[in-house]
Amino acid sequence: MTDTVGIVGTGTYSPKNVLTAVEIAAATGYPEWVIRDKMGINQKHVGGPDDQPNEMGIKAALDCIENSGIDPKEIDVVFNTTEEWREYLLWTSGIHMAYEIGATNAWAMDVHARCATTVGAMKMAKDMILADPEVNTVLIAGGYRVSDFINFKNPRTSFMWNIGSGGGAMLLRRNHPRNHVLGAHLMADGFMSKHVIVPASGTAVFPNPQAMANPQGVTEEDFYFDLVEPDAMKGRLNEVSMDNWVHCVDEALRKSGPKPDGTPYSKADLDFLNMVLIKPSGHRDMLERLGLTEEQSVYLSDIGHTGEQDAMFGIREGVAQGRLKDGDLMAIVAAGIGYVWAAGIVRWGERE
Repeated sequence: MTDTVGIVGTGTYSPKNVLTAVEIAAATGYPEWVIRDKMGINQKHVGGPDDQPNEMGIKAALDCIENSGIDPKEIDVVFNTTEEWREYLLWTSGIHMAYEIGATNAWAMDVHARCATTVGAMKMAKDMILADPEVNTVLIAGGYRVSDFINFKNPRTSFMWNIGSGGGAMLLRRNHPRNHVLGAHLMADGFMSKHVIVPASGTAVFPNPQAMANPQGVTEEDFYFDLVEPDAMKGRLNEVSMDNWVHCVDEALRKSGPKPDGTPYSKADLDFLNMVLIKPSGHRDMLERLGLTEEQSVYLSDIGHTGEQDAMFGIREGVAQGRLKDGDLMAIVAAGIGYVWAAGIVRWGERE
């Protein structure tokens, strides 16, 4: 029998602090109905002083381990998806995570593709398990506190105002009888690689005291996300984004192999959309393109956009609301600034 890879369990963590649509409206000057109806934000969780990024990922990982019912010593590899904004620069956060959760037999690697990271890590984990007989259990986990870089006074970045904080985790295992990861596909468009940046954040413009003291140096706004080429990115994104997402879904379905009856998977087989949080109109557009209804998805308007961790919140909420059921074919759809699009296909529930 050919080996399979299944999701044993997931875990999540959300900070207690929230920003409501009322508060975001007050901070931005936009009407509350625009924040709720156009941007899809009822509230979002944001990290407090004690909610460090990798620590939130560790809490989600511990939640995942408890939900999975395994000994952390059984984990062979940790793919750490904590964003680059974390406790320290130049730090291998995955090693710290593995140690803190008791995965003392695992090696670790930090992986990043912005909000597409979870799908990419799922593909890497599956490929690694199938290629290496000594790798049987892989943990994907990380924390996200990019909300620190959101400037409510900059309307160019209004598409990022839904960004919050939290942690997510997913455990994959060889020949687990449930929740099989079937196929995945990612694609990139480097034309937009420098369009959304934090101007003062790296070697190009290092935010040191000397730069701050220089009148011609950095400003306070340079420490927040900015869309530095708005017309170029918006034009390109509007032209290609939805088509690229659908292409990723189609390719992930193609790579999922044949159905039990020998025929290939298609969009008609999909039962549930687990999509990164985008504006409601875009979410509805994707549902329509995939032939699904709003009841065949969840919308994270009370959680906020937690980057690549959205996938785990989508699974949690889908199961809790009875919308993700045993036997469902789930598409996990994501994208990250840069720009990268991704889709993964999971057969939820027992093995067919």
